[in-house]
Amino acid sequence: MLEPTTPPDPPSFEAQGKPNFVGVADILEFRALPEYHEPDWVTAKYVSAGLLPSVKDRLPTEPLVFKAANMPDGIGVYGDVMRHVIGGRPEGWNYAAGQSQGWGGIDIGTMECLTRTGPLFQIKAEDLEPLPNLARSWEWSEDGYQLTMHLIEGAKWSDGVPFDADDVMFYWEDNVLDPNVTPLNGASPETFGVGTTLEKVDANTIRWTFKEPFPKQYLYQMGYGTFCPGPAHLLKPQHPKYNPANSYEDYKNAFPPTYLNFPVMGAWVVVEYRPDDIIVTRRNPYYWKVDEAGNQLPYLNEVHYRLSTWADRDVQAAAGTGDYSNLEQPENYVEALKRSAADDAPARLEFGPRTIGYSLLLNYSANGWGEPDARSQAVRELNRNLDFRKAISTALDRQKLGESLVKGPFTAIYPGGLYSASAYYDKASTVYYPYSLETAKAYLAKAGLVDTDGDGIVNFPAGTAGGANVEIALLSETDLRTNKNIGEAIIAQLEPLGIRVVSNFMGNNETLARQAAGQYDWLVYRNQSELITAVQNTVALAPTGPRVSVFHRAGTDGSLDLLPFETDLVETVNSFIATNDPAERIALMKHYQQVYTENVYAVGLTQYSAALIVNKRFANIPIGAPNFMFNWGEDSIMRERVFVSADKQQDYELHPESLPGTPGSPDPID
Repeated sequence: MLEPTTPPDPPSFEAQGKPNFVGVADILEFRALPEYHEPDWVTAKYVSAGLLPSVKDRLPTEPLVFKAANMPDGIGVYGDVMRHVIGGRPEGWNYAAGQSQGWGGIDIGTMECLTRTGPLFQIKAEDLEPLPNLARSWEWSEDGYQLTMHLIEGAKWSDGVPFDADDVMFYWEDNVLDPNVTPLNGASPETFGVGTTLEKVDANTIRWTFKEPFPKQYLYQMGYGTFCPGPAHLLKPQHPKYNPANSYEDYKNAFPPTYLNFPVMGAWVVVEYRPDDIIVTRRNPYYWKVDEAGNQLPYLNEVHYRLSTWADRDVQAAAGTGDYSNLEQPENYVEALKRSAADDAPARLEFGPRTIGYSLLLNYSANGWGEPDARSQAVRELNRNLDFRKAISTALDRQKLGESLVKGPFTAIYPGGLYSASAYYDKASTVYYPYSLETAKAYLAKAGLVDTDGDGIVNFPAGTAGGANVEIALLSETDLRTNKNIGEAIIAQLEPLGIRVVSNFMGNNETLARQAAGQYDWLVYRNQSELITAVQNTVALAPTGPRVSVFHRAGTDGSLDLLPFETDLVETVNSFIATNDPAERIALMKHYQQVYTENVYAVGLTQYSAALIVNKRFANIPIGAPNFMFNWGEDSIMRERVFVSADKQQDYELHPESLPGTPGSPDPID
């Protein structure tokens, strides 16, 4: 029996970029400017013709102003296109009701949220707090139980309809609070604290009331993924509460990909969709952000999303036929590095810290979530057995698994819990069960699993699932090659242990649907920001509410069947949220890490560095921007500020000098 120890240090990797750290006030402010500008063709073709109000009348009284000193290349110029390649496929545009837009930056480019976190990688530690966004400012009550937020005043949706507190309240009351609706990234009432309420004060003011004082952690939850309101004037008439003739499925699917010009608050609007070919977005004429010279953003007129594969995204970005990629599939690293090293390489490549990681999630819900059959229920009971989890963790050769993806200093052994790149990571508090097949078999025997029929596969105990072979279905998506490769490695490495793992591999949209419904035994999961930052999506560090955790949710009776160590994790996370004392937070996260890894809460697999591939013609790309940290790179680089100098612009626009049309119309306005 090999004893647990601390994990080995990750290999040194000197290629990581370092950001220039600044304060929030160095990036942006809200204020009126003496004059405003827009592309000349917008003025000539639309404003002068009476088709569009003047740019001043389209902007808020005090727009969000990006400061030139924080722009790496300064004030930009209008024109050109950013060409993305993505592997996802859009289900539709109703993000609030759970529809995927296909990922790859589409949602980040079209939606805006109360706060913003992507650019926080460059914020000084002492100033770290989400950036204001749709909520331009906020203040806490004296006792800390209430948070009053002031919304951007005079901002409009891309169709010219005013944005106000009614949009916020519709998202909260009729999507987050409605148990029949599941927003795409899983926002639930508990995401913002059990018992939290939200009320409208006036058209531009909302007020939160919490059960604990000064829970500043929830400001992060009000950013991308969990509080990005949709256009109530379009969504509300489709909601069953206001339209009894509609079912919730009707509401979710009311705006399919073919519904063009869907109103957004983001910088670009979807104006063209060709299935399995391309999504084209054009500049939002009502976008509410400007630079210090008064130029309405974005600088880029058009953004494309070529519908291909995630692996092809890396290839095309490195070759120059695409413009941007989050290089996150390590299978492509070597080839991308070779291409970027050439003197005539069209793209630059910059690695960040090890912020991409994978875990094997075991479904802990033995209370009926997902309506398991007898075999699945037996597997869930095994998942709740510590010796069984230790056996699985010890049987996985993480070094070999990482090297199967890419050789070199990129990957590192990941025992689970907080990443080694996290500011809260503590090696001494991290329990690592080193690879040993013999030790794994001993743990398996302690869990009561032996091969009773001599076929090489251990059996359930007599009286459980008929004493059948232990067979476990592994859910993993196929759109990302890395997910599929990791899934196949798990299957192969657990076979010598006597565990039969059966692949249940499917596309991203189908995988997400199964995941949300709890219809899986095990899940190959790419971890999210909470295990990197601890301060963002903090509630997801443990099952702090009935619908918060990805792999342990309440059953039909609404209750959670928490294990004792999970209760400890929940209490630790809630204490972390409730305090703003740095030393106390560090101590709490040390305890969290120990409890998580000692109990193999999830089976850590691998963590690795990822890179941004950006075509060299683009300017204003922040130094040290990570592929993924507080959000994905498309948000970190603030694409609305990105531009191409006039001498480098290309003829890539598919709808030149056009603006989005009316919602539902088939084309942009030419």
